Amino acid sequence: MRAPLPACPLDPQQPSLFVYDSHCRLCVAVKNGLERAGLSESGAGITMIPYDSQEARSVLGDRYQPGPPSMAYLVSPAGAVSQGIGTVLPLVAGLPGGRAVRWMLKWAPIMALAEGAYRWIARHRYRLFGAVKPSIR
Repeated sequence: MRAPLPACPLDPQQPSLFVYDSHCRLCVAVKNGLERAGLSESGAGITMIPYDSQEARSVLGDRYQPGPPSMAYLVSPAGAVSQGIGTVLPLVAGLPGGRAVRWMLKWAPIMALAEGAYRWIARHRYRLFGAVKPSIR
């Protein structure tokens, strides 16, 4: 077994920032699912911002690169940045079945498999799921 997973750090008084790729259909679907689960409501402890926003550039600092991001990021109020599967772990606790997922991820082989799957999907997300079509106004 590996070290215990961190507890959900989401604090309604000081929200964490979930930075997502607003041009990726999968990423937008995940963001919308988190919103439907109530994780973006006032007092839920998370604010969702697109990667291509000025706010994301500011909070990510040197991690920010022009173009599509390599993965999602979670920025704590203290400025600590999680990426990859570490972005998802704090959010899972508030979702249906989240306790079971966190329990399974206590084992190093399962965590390594989840991290590998996350990185593979992130690398191929546009080919697998496509891009968000800009709305015509």
